[in-house]
Amino acid sequence: MNIMDFNVKKLAADAGTFLSRAVQFTEEKLGQAEKTEFDAHLENLLSKAECTKLWTEKIMRQTEVLLQPNPNARIEEFVYEKLDRKAPSRMNNPELLGQYMVDSGNEFGPGTAYGNALIKSGETQKRIGAADRELIQTAAINFLTPLRNFIEGDYKTITKERKLLQNKRLDLDAAKTRLKKAKAAEARAASEQEVRIAQSEFDRQAEITRLLLEGISSTHAHHLRCLNDFVEAQMTYYAQCYQYMLDLQKQLGSFPSTALANHNQSSSTCVPSSSSTTPSTSVTASLSSISNSAASSTFVELKSSSGSRKARVLYDYDAANSSELSLLADEVITVYSIPGMDSDWLMGERGNQKGKVPITYLELLN
Repeated sequence: MNIMDFNVKKLAADAGTFLSRAVQFTEEKLGQAEKTEFDAHLENLLSKAECTKLWTEKIMRQTEVLLQPNPNARIEEFVYEKLDRKAPSRMNNPELLGQYMVDSGNEFGPGTAYGNALIKSGETQKRIGAADRELIQTAAINFLTPLRNFIEGDYKTITKERKLLQNKRLDLDAAKTRLKKAKAAEARAASEQEVRIAQSEFDRQAEITRLLLEGISSTHAHHLRCLNDFVEAQMTYYAQCYQYMLDLQKQLGSFPSTALANHNQSSSTCVPSSSSTTPSTSVTASLSSISNSAASSTFVELKSSSGSRKARVLYDYDAANSSELSLLADEVITVYSIPGMDSDWLMGERGNQKGKVPITYLELLN
Protein backbone atom coordinates (compact mmCIF):
# COMPACT_ATOMS: atom_id res chain seq x y z
CA MET A 1 0.00 0.00 0.00
CA ASN A 2 2.87 2.37 0.78
CA ILE A 3 4.51 1.56 -2.56
CA MET A 4 1.24 2.31 -4.34
CA ASP A 5 0.95 5.63 -2.54
CA PHE A 6 4.50 6.47 -3.52
CA ASN A 7 3.83 5.64 -7.19
CA VAL A 8 0.67 7.74 -7.21
CA LYS A 9 2.50 10.69 -5.65
CA LYS A 10 5.35 10.35 -8.16
CA LEU A 11 2.92 10.15 -11.04
CA ALA A 12 1.15 13.26 -9.79
CA ALA A 13 4.45 15.09 -9.37
CA ASP A 14 5.56 14.12 -12.91
CA ALA A 15 2.23 15.25 -14.31
CA GLY A 16 2.54 18.55 -12.46
CA THR A 17 6.08 19.07 -13.82
CA PHE A 18 4.96 18.27 -17.37
CA LEU A 19 2.01 20.66 -17.08
CA SER A 20 4.25 23.39 -15.70
CA ARG A 21 6.68 22.99 -18.62
CA ALA A 22 3.83 22.99 -21.14
CA VAL A 23 2.39 26.21 -19.69
CA GLN A 24 5.82 27.88 -19.67
CA PHE A 25 6.54 26.82 -23.26
CA THR A 26 3.15 28.08 -24.47
CA GLU A 27 3.50 31.43 -22.73
CA GLU A 28 6.99 31.87 -24.21
CA LYS A 29 5.61 31.26 -27.70
CA LEU A 30 2.86 33.79 -27.05
CA GLY A 31 5.38 36.31 -25.68
CA GLN A 32 3.78 36.29 -22.24
CA ALA A 33 6.77 34.88 -20.33
CA GLU A 34 10.50 35.50 -20.22
CA LYS A 35 12.94 32.91 -21.54
CA THR A 36 16.44 32.14 -20.26
CA GLU A 37 18.81 32.29 -23.23
CA PHE A 38 21.79 29.99 -23.62
CA ASP A 39 25.20 31.67 -23.70
CA ALA A 40 26.74 32.39 -27.13
CA HIS A 41 29.35 29.62 -26.84
CA LEU A 42 26.71 26.98 -26.12
CA GLU A 43 24.53 28.26 -28.97
CA ASN A 44 27.49 27.99 -31.37
CA LEU A 45 28.19 24.44 -30.21
CA LEU A 46 24.54 23.48 -30.69
CA SER A 47 24.53 24.97 -34.20
CA LYS A 48 27.77 23.16 -35.07
CA ALA A 49 26.38 19.84 -33.86
CA GLU A 50 23.17 20.28 -35.87
CA CYS A 51 25.14 21.22 -38.97
CA THR A 52 27.44 18.21 -38.53
CA LYS A 53 24.50 15.86 -38.18
CA LEU A 54 22.74 17.29 -41.25
CA TRP A 55 25.73 17.04 -43.59
CA THR A 56 26.89 13.70 -42.22
CA GLU A 57 23.49 12.22 -43.08
CA LYS A 58 23.61 13.67 -46.60
CA ILE A 59 27.16 12.47 -47.25
CA MET A 60 26.37 9.03 -45.86
CA ARG A 61 23.22 8.62 -47.98
CA GLN A 62 24.90 9.81 -51.18
CA THR A 63 27.92 7.57 -50.58
CA GLU A 64 25.56 4.62 -50.27
CA VAL A 65 23.95 5.64 -53.59
CA LEU A 66 27.40 5.93 -55.18
CA LEU A 67 28.47 2.49 -54.00
CA GLN A 68 25.11 0.81 -54.68
CA PRO A 69 23.02 2.69 -57.30
CA ASN A 70 20.19 0.12 -57.17
CA PRO A 71 17.63 1.36 -54.57
CA ASN A 72 16.03 -2.09 -54.25
CA ALA A 73 19.40 -3.62 -53.42
CA ARG A 74 20.00 -0.91 -50.79
CA ILE A 75 16.62 -1.64 -49.18
CA GLU A 76 17.38 -5.36 -49.16
CA GLU A 77 20.77 -4.78 -47.54
CA PHE A 78 19.15 -2.51 -44.93
CA VAL A 79 16.53 -5.17 -44.05
CA TYR A 80 19.13 -7.91 -43.74
CA GLU A 81 21.31 -5.62 -41.60
CA LYS A 82 18.39 -4.93 -39.23
CA LEU A 83 17.66 -8.67 -39.04
CA ASP A 84 21.36 -9.25 -38.30
CA ARG A 85 21.60 -11.59 -41.26
CA LYS A 86 23.98 -11.68 -44.22
CA ALA A 87 22.45 -10.62 -47.52
CA PRO A 88 22.66 -13.22 -50.33
CA SER A 89 25.62 -12.74 -52.63
CA ARG A 90 24.73 -11.62 -56.15
CA MET A 91 26.71 -10.55 -59.20
CA ASN A 92 27.22 -6.82 -59.47
CA ASN A 93 26.77 -4.99 -62.78
CA PRO A 94 30.35 -5.35 -64.11
CA GLU A 95 30.41 -9.04 -63.16
CA LEU A 96 27.06 -9.64 -64.88
CA LEU A 97 28.22 -7.83 -68.02
CA GLY A 98 31.45 -9.83 -67.93
CA GLN A 99 29.55 -13.11 -67.69
CA TYR A 100 27.35 -12.17 -70.66
CA MET A 101 30.46 -11.30 -72.69
CA VAL A 102 32.20 -14.58 -71.84
CA ASP A 103 29.09 -16.65 -72.60
CA SER A 104 28.50 -14.87 -75.92
CA GLY A 105 32.19 -15.21 -76.85
CA ASN A 106 32.04 -18.96 -76.26
CA GLU A 107 28.80 -19.11 -78.27
CA PHE A 108 30.32 -17.25 -81.23
CA GLY A 109 33.46 -19.33 -80.93
CA PRO A 110 36.68 -18.52 -79.05
CA GLY A 111 38.53 -19.21 -82.29
CA THR A 112 36.91 -16.20 -83.99
CA ALA A 113 38.33 -12.73 -83.57
CA TYR A 114 35.08 -11.33 -82.15
CA GLY A 115 34.46 -14.26 -79.83
CA ASN A 116 38.02 -14.11 -78.53
CA ALA A 117 37.74 -10.35 -77.92
CA LEU A 118 34.43 -10.80 -76.07
CA ILE A 119 35.95 -13.40 -73.76
CA LYS A 120 38.95 -11.16 -72.99
CA SER A 121 36.65 -8.18 -72.36
CA GLY A 122 34.37 -10.28 -70.16
CA GLU A 123 37.22 -11.47 -67.97
CA THR A 124 38.33 -7.85 -67.54
CA GLN A 125 34.80 -6.79 -66.57
CA LYS A 126 34.74 -9.55 -63.96
CA ARG A 127 38.01 -8.25 -62.49
CA ILE A 128 36.51 -4.76 -62.36
CA GLY A 129 33.48 -6.24 -60.57
CA ALA A 130 35.76 -7.84 -57.98
CA ALA A 131 37.53 -4.50 -57.46
CA ASP A 132 34.11 -2.87 -57.08
CA ARG A 133 33.20 -5.32 -54.31
CA GLU A 134 36.47 -4.59 -52.53
CA LEU A 135 35.81 -0.83 -52.73
CA ILE A 136 32.30 -1.24 -51.29
CA GLN A 137 33.57 -3.38 -48.43
CA THR A 138 36.46 -1.05 -47.59
CA ALA A 139 34.27 2.06 -47.79
CA ALA A 140 31.61 0.48 -45.60
CA ILE A 141 34.09 -0.41 -42.87
CA ASN A 142 36.36 2.64 -42.96
CA PHE A 143 33.94 5.41 -43.95
CA LEU A 144 30.22 4.63 -43.74
CA THR A 145 30.32 2.77 -40.42
CA PRO A 146 32.01 5.65 -38.49
CA LEU A 147 29.52 8.14 -39.96
CA ARG A 148 26.60 5.90 -39.03
CA ASN A 149 27.99 5.38 -35.52
CA PHE A 150 28.01 9.15 -35.03
CA ILE A 151 24.39 9.55 -36.20
CA GLU A 152 23.04 6.55 -34.28
CA GLY A 153 25.30 6.87 -31.23
CA ASP A 154 27.00 10.14 -30.34
CA TYR A 155 24.36 12.42 -31.82
CA LYS A 156 21.52 10.53 -30.16
CA THR A 157 23.24 11.06 -26.82
CA ILE A 158 23.66 14.76 -27.61
CA THR A 159 19.96 14.99 -28.56
CA LYS A 160 18.94 13.31 -25.31
CA GLU A 161 21.05 15.66 -23.17
CA ARG A 162 19.90 18.65 -25.19
CA LYS A 163 16.29 17.73 -24.50
CA LEU A 164 17.07 17.42 -20.79
CA LEU A 165 18.69 20.86 -20.91
CA GLN A 166 15.57 22.29 -22.52
CA ASN A 167 13.40 20.76 -19.79
CA LYS A 168 15.69 22.16 -17.06
CA ARG A 169 15.45 25.58 -18.70
CA LEU A 170 11.65 25.40 -18.73
CA ASP A 171 11.68 24.36 -15.06
CA LEU A 172 13.94 27.30 -14.20
CA ASP A 173 11.83 29.85 -16.07
CA ALA A 174 8.60 28.43 -14.61
CA ALA A 175 10.11 28.80 -11.11
CA LYS A 176 11.10 32.40 -11.89
CA THR A 177 7.55 33.11 -13.07
CA ARG A 178 6.09 31.70 -9.84
CA LEU A 179 8.54 33.82 -7.83
CA LYS A 180 7.31 36.97 -9.57
CA LYS A 181 3.72 36.07 -8.80
CA ALA A 182 4.37 35.20 -5.13
CA LYS A 183 3.02 37.85 -2.75
CA ALA A 184 3.28 36.41 0.73
CA ALA A 185 6.69 36.29 2.38
CA GLU A 186 6.44 32.57 2.99
CA ALA A 187 5.48 31.91 -0.62
CA ARG A 188 8.34 34.08 -1.86
CA ALA A 189 10.85 32.22 0.32
CA ALA A 190 9.65 28.89 -1.04
CA SER A 191 9.80 30.21 -4.62
CA GLU A 192 13.32 31.58 -4.13
CA GLN A 193 14.47 28.17 -2.88
CA GLU A 194 12.82 26.55 -5.88
CA VAL A 195 14.60 28.98 -8.26
CA ARG A 196 17.99 28.25 -6.64
CA ILE A 197 17.49 24.48 -7.06
CA ALA A 198 16.26 24.88 -10.65
CA GLN A 199 19.19 27.17 -11.46
CA SER A 200 21.66 24.64 -10.05
CA GLU A 201 20.13 21.79 -12.05
CA PHE A 202 20.07 23.92 -15.21
CA ASP A 203 23.75 24.91 -14.82
CA ARG A 204 24.74 21.30 -14.22
CA GLN A 205 22.86 20.07 -17.31
CA ALA A 206 24.27 22.93 -19.40
CA GLU A 207 27.80 21.84 -18.44
CA ILE A 208 27.09 18.20 -19.35
CA THR A 209 25.64 19.25 -22.71
CA ARG A 210 28.56 21.62 -23.35
CA LEU A 211 31.12 18.87 -22.75
CA LEU A 212 29.33 16.55 -25.17
CA LEU A 213 29.07 19.26 -27.82
CA GLU A 214 32.75 20.14 -27.55
CA GLY A 215 33.44 16.56 -28.62
CA ILE A 216 32.16 17.48 -32.12
CA SER A 217 35.64 18.80 -32.94
CA SER A 218 37.08 15.37 -32.16
CA THR A 219 34.34 13.87 -34.34
CA HIS A 220 35.44 16.07 -37.25
CA ALA A 221 39.05 14.95 -36.79
CA HIS A 222 37.95 11.30 -36.77
CA HIS A 223 35.78 11.75 -39.84
CA LEU A 224 38.71 13.42 -41.60
CA ARG A 225 40.82 10.28 -41.08
CA CYS A 226 37.91 8.18 -42.36
CA LEU A 227 37.60 10.42 -45.41
CA ASN A 228 41.30 9.93 -46.16
CA ASP A 229 40.76 6.16 -45.98
CA PHE A 230 37.81 6.44 -48.37
CA VAL A 231 39.79 8.55 -50.86
CA GLU A 232 42.64 6.04 -50.71
CA ALA A 233 40.21 3.18 -51.36
CA GLN A 234 38.77 5.04 -54.35
CA MET A 235 42.26 5.79 -55.65
CA THR A 236 43.17 2.10 -55.42
CA TYR A 237 39.93 1.10 -57.16
CA TYR A 238 40.30 3.53 -60.06
CA ALA A 239 43.99 2.64 -60.45
CA GLN A 240 43.05 -1.05 -60.66
CA CYS A 241 40.31 -0.34 -63.21
CA TYR A 242 42.68 1.79 -65.28
CA GLN A 243 45.31 -0.95 -65.28
CA TYR A 244 42.76 -3.63 -66.18
CA MET A 245 41.44 -1.58 -69.10
CA LEU A 246 44.95 -0.65 -70.21
CA ASP A 247 45.90 -4.33 -70.35
CA LEU A 248 42.68 -5.11 -72.24
CA GLN A 249 43.33 -2.31 -74.69
CA LYS A 250 46.81 -3.71 -75.39
CA GLN A 251 45.28 -7.12 -76.05
CA LEU A 252 42.55 -5.76 -78.33
CA GLY A 253 44.51 -2.86 -79.79
CA SER A 254 46.98 -4.94 -81.79
CA PHE A 255 45.16 -4.03 -85.00
CA PRO A 256 47.22 -1.85 -87.38
CA SER A 257 45.81 1.46 -88.53
CA THR A 258 45.24 0.05 -92.03
CA ALA A 259 42.44 -2.18 -90.72
CA LEU A 260 39.90 0.56 -91.30
CA ALA A 261 41.03 1.03 -94.88
CA ASN A 262 41.01 -2.69 -95.59
CA HIS A 263 37.48 -3.06 -94.22
CA ASN A 264 36.25 -0.09 -96.21
CA GLN A 265 37.82 -1.44 -99.39
CA SER A 266 36.29 -4.89 -99.00
CA SER A 267 32.80 -3.83 -97.92
CA SER A 268 32.09 -0.76 -100.09
CA THR A 269 31.70 -0.25 -103.83
CA CYS A 270 33.70 2.18 -105.97
CA VAL A 271 32.39 5.75 -105.78
CA PRO A 272 32.94 8.14 -108.69
CA SER A 273 35.22 11.02 -107.88
CA SER A 274 33.57 14.36 -107.20
CA SER A 275 34.61 17.83 -106.19
CA SER A 276 33.43 17.28 -102.60
CA THR A 277 35.46 14.66 -100.70
CA THR A 278 34.06 13.48 -97.37
CA PRO A 279 36.36 13.10 -94.31
CA SER A 280 35.84 9.32 -94.23
CA THR A 281 36.94 8.84 -97.86
CA SER A 282 39.98 11.03 -97.23
CA VAL A 283 40.98 8.85 -94.27
CA THR A 284 40.40 5.69 -96.32
CA ALA A 285 42.54 6.96 -99.19
CA SER A 286 45.31 7.96 -96.79
CA LEU A 287 45.28 4.60 -95.05
CA SER A 288 45.24 2.77 -98.38
CA SER A 289 48.38 4.57 -99.50
CA ILE A 290 50.09 3.56 -96.26
CA SER A 291 49.04 -0.04 -96.81
CA ASN A 292 50.31 -0.05 -100.42
CA SER A 293 53.69 1.37 -99.44
CA ALA A 294 54.04 -1.21 -96.66
CA ALA A 295 53.88 -4.19 -99.04
CA SER A 296 57.33 -5.73 -99.32
CA SER A 297 59.00 -7.03 -102.45
CA THR A 298 58.37 -10.57 -101.17
CA PHE A 299 54.62 -10.06 -101.40
CA VAL A 300 55.06 -8.49 -104.86
CA GLU A 301 56.94 -11.58 -106.04
CA LEU A 302 54.28 -13.88 -104.59
CA LYS A 303 51.48 -11.95 -106.28
CA SER A 304 53.27 -12.12 -109.64
CA SER A 305 53.79 -15.89 -109.38
CA SER A 306 51.31 -18.76 -109.41
CA GLY A 307 52.75 -20.47 -106.33
CA SER A 308 51.70 -20.48 -102.65
CA ARG A 309 53.56 -19.73 -99.41
CA LYS A 310 53.11 -20.26 -95.67
CA ALA A 311 52.47 -17.08 -93.68
CA ARG A 312 52.26 -16.31 -89.98
CA VAL A 313 49.35 -14.11 -88.84
CA LEU A 314 50.54 -11.00 -86.96
CA TYR A 315 47.23 -9.77 -85.57
CA ASP A 316 43.68 -10.97 -84.99
CA TYR A 317 41.43 -10.09 -87.92
CA ASP A 318 37.61 -10.26 -88.07
CA ALA A 319 36.26 -10.90 -91.57
CA ALA A 320 34.05 -8.10 -92.89
CA ASN A 321 32.03 -10.42 -95.16
CA SER A 322 31.83 -14.00 -96.43
CA SER A 323 34.55 -13.45 -99.03
CA GLU A 324 37.17 -12.85 -96.31
CA LEU A 325 38.84 -15.21 -93.85
CA SER A 326 38.99 -14.40 -90.12
CA LEU A 327 42.46 -14.70 -88.59
CA LEU A 328 43.95 -15.32 -85.16
CA ALA A 329 47.34 -13.95 -84.18
CA ASP A 330 50.27 -16.41 -84.47
CA GLU A 331 48.42 -19.01 -86.53
CA VAL A 332 50.04 -20.22 -89.79
CA ILE A 333 48.02 -20.27 -93.02
CA THR A 334 48.66 -20.85 -96.71
CA VAL A 335 48.45 -17.77 -98.95
CA TYR A 336 48.52 -17.26 -102.73
CA SER A 337 47.40 -14.72 -105.29
CA ILE A 338 44.73 -14.91 -107.97
CA PRO A 339 44.45 -12.72 -111.11
CA GLY A 340 42.66 -9.42 -110.64
CA MET A 341 43.01 -9.34 -106.83
CA ASP A 342 43.60 -6.01 -105.11
CA SER A 343 47.26 -5.32 -104.30
CA ASP A 344 46.54 -5.23 -100.54
CA TRP A 345 44.99 -8.69 -100.40
CA LEU A 346 45.88 -12.38 -100.86
CA MET A 347 43.83 -15.55 -100.77
CA GLY A 348 44.30 -17.47 -97.54
CA GLU A 349 43.56 -21.10 -96.72
CA ARG A 350 43.19 -22.83 -93.36
CA GLY A 351 42.16 -26.44 -93.79
CA ASN A 352 38.97 -26.38 -95.84
CA GLN A 353 38.36 -22.69 -95.13
CA LYS A 354 39.54 -20.01 -97.52
CA GLY A 355 39.00 -16.33 -98.18
CA LYS A 356 40.68 -13.00 -98.76
CA VAL A 357 43.19 -11.81 -96.13
CA PRO A 358 44.97 -8.42 -95.81
CA ILE A 359 48.70 -8.64 -96.45
CA THR A 360 49.44 -6.14 -93.63
CA TYR A 361 48.34 -8.84 -91.15
CA LEU A 362 50.81 -11.41 -92.52
CA GLU A 363 54.48 -12.31 -92.33
CA LEU A 364 55.68 -14.70 -95.04
CA LEU A 365 57.70 -17.65 -93.81
CA ASN A 366 60.75 -19.08 -95.55
